[in-house]
Amino acid sequence: MTFAREAWVFVLPVAVLAVAALLLQWPKSSLALGLLAVLVLAFFRVPSRSFSGSAQTLLAPANGTVTEIRLVQEPLLGPDRTRRITTFLSVFNIHVQRAPADGRVVESKFTPGRKVAAFRPEAGEVNESHFVVVETTNGDRIGIKQIAGLLARRVVSYLETGQQVQRGDLIGVIKFGSRVDFYVPESYEVLVGKGDTVVEGHTPMAMMPGGAGSGS
Repeated sequence: MTFAREAWVFVLPVAVLAVAALLLQWPKSSLALGLLAVLVLAFFRVPSRSFSGSAQTLLAPANGTVTEIRLVQEPLLGPDRTRRITTFLSVFNIHVQRAPADGRVVESKFTPGRKVAAFRPEAGEVNESHFVVVETTNGDRIGIKQIAGLLARRVVSYLETGQQVQRGDLIGVIKFGSRVDFYVPESYEVLVGKGDTVVEGHTPMAMMPGGAGSGS
């Protein structure tokens, strides 16, 4: 297991304080700070993921619980309706995101905003976010929107316009509790339901038309 590089700006100062407390013979403070450093580091863990199913299968971009599936119109994806699958990330979930499918980044847009609780309906519209549009190998466009939450102070995307990605690649991280919206064309089959727990880079979340089924 590795850790996202964004972890160290939070973990190292706490670890230094833990060592300082130990040197000052404050064992309880040192232990508390050490545990805090470990917990913060756990938010940014990057486990190994693999998936060997059909190339038409799109994987979950985030780790968490599916809270909503809704037909919407998203201007960045064109005039047609798309299906938006919302995943809520608690502080206990892994906070890195992965590419759902192979393709090329055609839009990578950061939007500053507020920090209301990610489970609130308006969070997707008013909170800080980063929207990435990927054109898949069959010419369809999908979207991944990283949304900050009440505790998430920052969303980070690793992707730039024109960049090629492969299914399962790391594409970004959200610092602490947050939300990720995944947009697929209306014609795609959604393979998850509200309340399902999904694992980034592993759980089949949608299927392109004509897909041959999922696997793992």
